[in-house]
Amino acid sequence: MPGIFHQPITRTDFLKISTGFLGALIVRPQPMLANPKADEPYHLALLSDTHIPADATETYRDFAPVENLKKVIPQVVAQKPTATIINGDAARLKGNLEDYEMLKGLLQPVAQQGPVYIGLGNHDDRDNFTKTFEGHHDASRQTVNGKQVLVVEHPTVRAIVLDSLLYVDKTAGLLGKTQRNWLAKYLTNADNRPTILFVHHTLGDGDGDLLDVERLFQIIEPHTNVKAVFYGHSHQYKIDQRGDLFLVNLPAVGYNFGDSEPVGWINGAFDPQGVDLTLHAVGGNLEKNGQTTRLDW
Repeated sequence: MPGIFHQPITRTDFLKISTGFLGALIVRPQPMLANPKADEPYHLALLSDTHIPADATETYRDFAPVENLKKVIPQVVAQKPTATIINGDAARLKGNLEDYEMLKGLLQPVAQQGPVYIGLGNHDDRDNFTKTFEGHHDASRQTVNGKQVLVVEHPTVRAIVLDSLLYVDKTAGLLGKTQRNWLAKYLTNADNRPTILFVHHTLGDGDGDLLDVERLFQIIEPHTNVKAVFYGHSHQYKIDQRGDLFLVNLPAVGYNFGDSEPVGWINGAFDPQGVDLTLHAVGGNLEKNGQTTRLDW
């Protein structure tokens, strides 16, 4: 199904491809856990706002998104995550087919190692995205009319990737009534496993934020097993709380909007009691590169 990109290959083919990736990267593919247990850590690579253009030379604020992702990918592969999540704005501005074709090619080494779950943001185009990533099937795709919703299951933690794309290349986002109703029903019927949500848009009350954010919080509030909401959009890295709920703003891979912000990704190591989030900065403010923040549920 669109939204999940996973192309496991044989070791021989993997080594042929990886030998030529970024000059000379050779790694062993990491198999998915056949029967993971609730006390085993769940390792997710968390990316957001890759903003990949078709033109690899394109820059913004002196950042080249394609070059940034080329720096990030070998770091992700080296960490051997169980899966990778890209939390929206995968494409540069308008979600052109050529943007997604570039992204798909860049993601090959990660997709060969484990599934890549891609959410949609305001610079994505749902139709063009679907055309590029069609044919990649996974049971995690949920039936929500007009929206792409993914559920990633693991005994340690459940991740739900929501779809806040409202209009292409317009700032504001919206879950919408159908998706909210699905989420409310799903959380009510699901087991009490720790659950994390992913949504692209920021969680404020501005015109460019998630417009139905308070309704989202109303849905979450009765479910104390929902431990965190991860979001992007602002190209900042920060961690806040709303009561016991953690709100994690993922940094952008493509570029920042302010010199004080890092450009990079987060390595998430989840266990039954919480998560260790480690920043891997490849540009911007490098002051906190390598810093790990612990969130206890």
